[in-house]
Amino acid sequence: MKRMSRIVGALVLVAGLAACEPIDIDDGGGGGGGGNVLFTKGFVFVREDRNVYVVDDKGDANSPKRLTTGGGASNPAVARSGRSVVYVQQTGSGFELRTVATTGTGQPSTVLASGTGCGGCTNFRYPTFNPTGTVIVFAFNNGAGNFALGKVNTDGSGFQALTKQPSTSFGAPSFFPDGQSVLAPSGSTSNQLSQLSRVSLTGTVTVIANNLGNEVLWVLNRAVVSPNGQQFALDGRLSSGGSRIFVGPLSPYSAPTKVTDHQGEPGAQDTFPSWMSTTQVGFLSTAGGGQNIYSVTLPTTTLGGGTLLIPSAGEPDYGGQ
Repeated sequence: MKRMSRIVGALVLVAGLAACEPIDIDDGGGGGGGGNVLFTKGFVFVREDRNVYVVDDKGDANSPKRLTTGGGASNPAVARSGRSVVYVQQTGSGFELRTVATTGTGQPSTVLASGTGCGGCTNFRYPTFNPTGTVIVFAFNNGAGNFALGKVNTDGSGFQALTKQPSTSFGAPSFFPDGQSVLAPSGSTSNQLSQLSRVSLTGTVTVIANNLGNEVLWVLNRAVVSPNGQQFALDGRLSSGGSRIFVGPLSPYSAPTKVTDHQGEPGAQDTFPSWMSTTQVGFLSTAGGGQNIYSVTLPTTTLGGGTLLIPSAGEPDYGGQ
């Protein structure tokens, strides 16, 4: 992979990190400019203005392409094809799942709106495409307190709640390579997701791990499946109040091992992991007072903060082909 440009003195994003509500900025949609490289594979993220941006692996990390205008966007994820991004749009007290082309042309399309076509569902979080880009799985609240997982076709049809356990909350889903099920953190409350579950698209829930172990109190934002389906990466909350990236095997499951660290910054947040390949994980870090995207190569021999890839970027996701 071609390494992206590095800069010093990145602007600090004011948007919060783990489990934060999207910033309440009304939006009229619309595509944006910036960047002149056709996106095929790379990172999607939001910036301080709460718009969606992309940077291709072959592009300039200091000149991302903006896909939306008007703010209010959160939790973007890119399709495996690299052609489309799905994200959460907050407009006043309402929430929408929207998609937008990575070309930066055309208007975003609304897939699902809170309270419309899905009962009383609201507070959408963490949408992600299935491998073929035809289905979106996401977390939502139905007024019962905890978060459930739901699925909807990308044309807005076929909404279905996948989890219906009132005493269990689910976090960000990540598809297994076969596209038939997702890995998701789970727990008794949405703020302490201390388990990992496999949830099929037919609604079968199987708990993979009841205790994450190895310093991890709970998953801060998400656990993601590696491209070959054999490993997982997660952002683990530590007793210090910070979080680090952990990686572990799925077949069979074993407690994950810490792969990032920041000496002297126990409260630094390493979060939003994404697999860039079977041996490389990208993630967001607040170490040093910024919010930037870094990567770490596996297996690690020395724990550290990783390699800086993109400055001033929040809630990243990696994808494309």
